Amino acid sequence: MLYACLSPFKQKKEMAVLLGKSFRHITKSRLLQLRMVSLYNHTHGFEEDAVKEKLQQFPGGSVDLSKEDNGIGILTLNNPKFMNAFTGTMMVELQEKVAELENWKNGKGLIVRGAENTFCSGSDLNAVMVLSRPQDGMDMCMFMQNTLTRLMRLPLITVALIQGKALGGGAELTTACDFRLMTPESEVRFVHKQMGLVPGWGGAARLVQILGSSPTLKLLSGATRIDPESALHMGLIEAVLPSSSEAHSLEETCTWLKHYTNGPVEVIQAIKRVVSGGRELHLEAALRTEKEIFGTVWGGPANLQALAQRTKHK
Repeated sequence: MLYACLSPFKQKKEMAVLLGKSFRHITKSRLLQLRMVSLYNHTHGFEEDAVKEKLQQFPGGSVDLSKEDNGIGILTLNNPKFMNAFTGTMMVELQEKVAELENWKNGKGLIVRGAENTFCSGSDLNAVMVLSRPQDGMDMCMFMQNTLTRLMRLPLITVALIQGKALGGGAELTTACDFRLMTPESEVRFVHKQMGLVPGWGGAARLVQILGSSPTLKLLSGATRIDPESALHMGLIEAVLPSSSEAHSLEETCTWLKHYTNGPVEVIQAIKRVVSGGRELHLEAALRTEKEIFGTVWGGPANLQALAQRTKHK
C-alpha cells in the first residue's frame, strides 16, 4: 500500500534501486571472472609459475604504473637503453601491473607509453636467443597472449601513445589498446617476417579485428613501415598528435583521453565492458552480457541523479 502511494517518479526510483542492487549482487563476481580468465592454463601444457621463474632469469628495465586522481593511469615501458624492449622481468611486471589495474576501483582510462620518446622494439634479443627452444617460444607466446588479452579486457578505456618506434612485439602491444595515437615522425612496423616469425602475442588476430584481413596480410607479409599519415588513413590510429615532445605528447594524450573518460567511474567501466563483450562474444552471449552489465548501472547513483535532474540531451 505504501508503494502505491508514491508518485510515479518515486515508484520508478524505488524500483530502479531494488533492481540495480539485485543485478549488481548477481553479476559482480561473474563479470570479474570473465575479465580475468586466462586463455591458457595447465590443460594446454602451460605452467605459469615455471614460465615466470624462467623469464625472471632475464632482468633489466621496468614497467612503471602511476594512477592519477582523475582516474587515468599511465603505464610506462622503461628500458630506453634497448628501445624499451621487453626483458623477461618486464614481461612479468607487465602482468603484475595489469592485475593491479583489474582491481583499480576508481580507474577510468589508461595510457600505455614508452620512456624517453620511444614506444617499444619488441622482445629483448638477449632473452630470445637463449630461449630458442620451440617450447620456450610457446611458453612466452602463451604468457604474453594471456597478459595482453587481460590488458585488452580491462574495464578502462586504453590508448597507446606511440612515440618513436613500435616494432614487432611493441607493434602487437599497441593492438591490445582500444585506441592508438602517434606523434610526428613515429612509426609502427610488424617486423616479424624479417625475424623468420609471425606475431605470437595476439597481434595478428587483433589487427584483423581492427583493419580487416586484407590490410593485415599486406602489413605482415610486407613488414611495411607505417608512418602516422598512413596509419591514420587506414584506420589504425585515431589521430596524429601535434608535438613530438615527450612531455607535450603525454599531456595531449591525457587531454584526448579525458573526452572519453569524463563521467562516473561505474558508467565508464560499464561502457568498456559492454564493448568488450560485443567484440569477443557471439551475439546471444554478448546480448546476455550487455543485459547483466546494464543491471549494474540501472538504479545506480549516476542513473538516479540523471532521473532526478531530468537530464535533457542537447
